[in-house]
Amino acid sequence: MSTNEFDGKFFIGREYDLKSGKTLEKPTLYDPDDLTTHAVVVGMTGSGKTGLCIDILEEAALNGIPALMIDPKGDIANLLLHFPDLRPDDFQPWVDPDAARREGKSLEQKASDTASLWQNGLAEWGIGRERIDRVRSTVRYTVYTPGSDAGFPVSILASLEAPELPWEENREVLREKISSTVTAILGLVGIESDPLRSREHILLANLFEEAWKQGKDLNLSELILQVQNPPIQKLGAFEVEQFFPKQDRMGLALALNGFLASPSFQTWTEGDALDPQTMLWTPDGQPRHTIFYLAHLPDQERMFFVTLLLSSVETWMRAQAGSSSLRALIYFDEVLGFLPPVKEPPSKAPLMRLLKQARAFGLGLLLTTQNPVDLDYKALSNAGTWFVGRLQTEQDKERLLDGLESAATGRGGFKRTDADKTISSLGKRVFLLHNDHEKAPQVFYSRWAMAYLTGPVTRAQLGDLNALVGADAVGMAKAKSQADSQPLSEGPQVALEGSLTRPAVPTGIAEYFLENNLTSAAALKSAQRDPVSATSGGLIYKPALLAHVSARILDRKVNLDVDRSMTALVMEPDRRGVIRWEDHLSEPIPSELMDEAPIPNARFTEIGPPLTDGKVLGQLEKDYIDFVYRSIELRLLSNPALNLLAEPGVSTGEFQNQCAEAAREACEGEIEKVKDDYLIKMRAAQKKLEKGQRELSEDEAEHSARKMEEVATHFENVIGIFGGSKSRRRISSSMTKRRMTSKAKVDIEESEGMIEDLTKEITFLESEMNEKIQEIEARWGTVANEIEEQVFIPLKKDVLIEFFGVAWVPFWQFEIKGERMELPGFDVK
Repeated sequence: MSTNEFDGKFFIGREYDLKSGKTLEKPTLYDPDDLTTHAVVVGMTGSGKTGLCIDILEEAALNGIPALMIDPKGDIANLLLHFPDLRPDDFQPWVDPDAARREGKSLEQKASDTASLWQNGLAEWGIGRERIDRVRSTVRYTVYTPGSDAGFPVSILASLEAPELPWEENREVLREKISSTVTAILGLVGIESDPLRSREHILLANLFEEAWKQGKDLNLSELILQVQNPPIQKLGAFEVEQFFPKQDRMGLALALNGFLASPSFQTWTEGDALDPQTMLWTPDGQPRHTIFYLAHLPDQERMFFVTLLLSSVETWMRAQAGSSSLRALIYFDEVLGFLPPVKEPPSKAPLMRLLKQARAFGLGLLLTTQNPVDLDYKALSNAGTWFVGRLQTEQDKERLLDGLESAATGRGGFKRTDADKTISSLGKRVFLLHNDHEKAPQVFYSRWAMAYLTGPVTRAQLGDLNALVGADAVGMAKAKSQADSQPLSEGPQVALEGSLTRPAVPTGIAEYFLENNLTSAAALKSAQRDPVSATSGGLIYKPALLAHVSARILDRKVNLDVDRSMTALVMEPDRRGVIRWEDHLSEPIPSELMDEAPIPNARFTEIGPPLTDGKVLGQLEKDYIDFVYRSIELRLLSNPALNLLAEPGVSTGEFQNQCAEAAREACEGEIEKVKDDYLIKMRAAQKKLEKGQRELSEDEAEHSARKMEEVATHFENVIGIFGGSKSRRRISSSMTKRRMTSKAKVDIEESEGMIEDLTKEITFLESEMNEKIQEIEARWGTVANEIEEQVFIPLKKDVLIEFFGVAWVPFWQFEIKGERMELPGFDVK
């Protein structure tokens, strides 16, 4: 079967022929939009009612329709048991061992038989793996257990918070929610109330209205305190004390406190907030099927939760746009006791309003019961669809027919005689479908459920059940009032100090509210106190003097521009207005740790001097500025020789490395310059040396030539003499050659002397250059270590006040083993 195999309609079975007792091939399809006029399923135990409802919920899942399901007995938790592979191993953990034992089978054999049964059953209806896969993956399944952590717990605190709807535009709706909530709370503690006559109901309703008008949240702890000390003066025309005396109110407070102080109450404050939006859709828009498992709750707590849930759904619904198509589904597996014909339990009013008004918002209700006698058929006249299965007694049938006939008055289409005959012929899994949107009633045989119907799921199985589908909670609800984390004990109450009215501060003096960022439990833990022996008295604000100054340290000569600040928090300033600021310095308190207003209904201690004297506070502000000016300084490492100043926060080692690097660069630069100077001199000497060496070679060549000429001339003269020639000319030429040879020899000696001098000069220059380099390196090495500390202070005009005034600091009040104490509810860290 494909995704759109039935064009978005619910495949709930096949037509059934009562005469032949056979199932026909034509599928029975149900338009989900018909559920906007709501539906009722009636059938005795064993009629197949649960299987039909599972079918409808599976079809809703396949079509991406989210649902909230109230499961008082544990049957609807079966909806999570989808096994696409239909393997025996999948079924075995959920097979009833007692059933296997009664049948004389092992658990393995029972699981194998069950798998075969489901394989064959689904095959007969043409349902394969692909459809089972889709019903598992299209929606996110989660089982919640209010008042228990067996599944995912639910926090009721959000139900007592002020709704986001504006009061003036939604006054009637919100008063209805208040009435239902108050009725549920009183019912929880065993007080039956009438909204018009019950003092308890009238008082609590007015307390809620007073708080919600101002957008303030309530919780049970604050509600108990307000019952004892109401923040309102009158109830109607009477003073509160006249209408509901203090002594009588204490009885109501003790009754409420009995529930608050019980160990089981903690689980009611943990887990996800009771928020229909987040329980119908994931943050990324995937629809959810959320089951509220209530089988573990006693009747009073079950009624309490159902009423809160229905009221939350109603409030959420009012914020939605209108819709003619089915937006979401509310399923109630057994409505018996929640919608009786005569009595007025807390759940009845919101349930009736939903039946009358939810249609306009695309919200459908699907209600079931196996007891058609004790139902308010006037309220159910709003239901447009009835699924009727086999009934147990004639009385049940007659009461149902009476109800259907009454509900159909004015709409037509209902024939009692035909309906009577049809209902009497119904067998297991055979239902009469009476739909106002169709021309005639239908009889059909419900299809095989894709989920394994193992019977009521026990509380011990819920953890495994959620794990099976990878269920996750929406996100832990954040309780706005930390007082609920430590309920008041049943013993003597803590004598509360202070007043609900915040004392006035002098004109022109600022007020700051430090954030209550420590829970009462965290405060006890920080003080190493045992929470078991602690009785909480709630939150109280104490006045303190808060001063915060910023100072700008500016020195353009060294390019320095740094901001510094100093904070003082004086919890108990001297009444004379004398403060040693250095004894009260604190970590900076950022604006994020300040609230715009105090925690609702917190108490306040009185303000005493000097916080009541504006003139003294003005002097203290100036005094603090002077103190900061005298105290704030910035000490930075510097190296004047290198013209270096450390950045704030730079360590000595880091600055030493910085200086060493700067000195190394300066040293290398100076060495390069010295080298350049000496290289110029050495190159000049080298050129002269090379020239001298050339001249020496020339002189040596000339000397050799002259010497040869001299020898030749001398030889000619000797020959001339022996030949008889005595020419003077020859003798003169010989002497000339002799002189020239001598001169050439002198030139050689001069060149050799010059070369020797130049060689010595170059050697000297090299040695002198190396000495200077060594001196430079030694000098810069010393400069790198010439580090000193430089102190900078701000100018008086650059010291500016940022916070100065009365700070309200939250504290938790406790009584521990007879000892009264107050522990901080604020931590700057």
